Amino acid sequence: QEQLVQSGGGLVQAGGSLRLSCAPSGRTFSRYAMGWFRQAPGKEREFVSAISWSGGSTFHADSVKGRFTISRDNAKNTVYLQMNSLKPEDTAAYYCAAKYNKYISSGYYTRESEYDYWGQGTQVTVSS
Repeated sequence: QEQLVQSGGGLVQAGGSLRLSCAPSGRTFSRYAMGWFRQAPGKEREFVSAISWSGGSTFHADSVKGRFTISRDNAKNTVYLQMNSLKPEDTAAYYCAAKYNKYISSGYYTRESEYDYWGQGTQVTVSS
């Protein structure tokens, strides 16, 4: 079973920055589109950002657009979520996800059900 290992996260003051990382264990993640989701206490998990396996296409939820940036380094087998200008409402557990996409290098995905593998989650807490 493919696994995604996350790192980063933690506690930061409002206006600060954090970077999350996600990498698969055991294999390369070429031809995997990647995404980030988050779940705040008492709320459903929601889409945050997505990137195609080529890295050429990205998409962000309106709530994070202009503040968060998803990127990937295929040579390092890692996807990143750079989070700037953090707000208390960004507090949540963040999850990375991977979807195998053999043919479409530019595809990205925004729905949970489209993803094949998930990371263990990492907590981000933004204090006011």
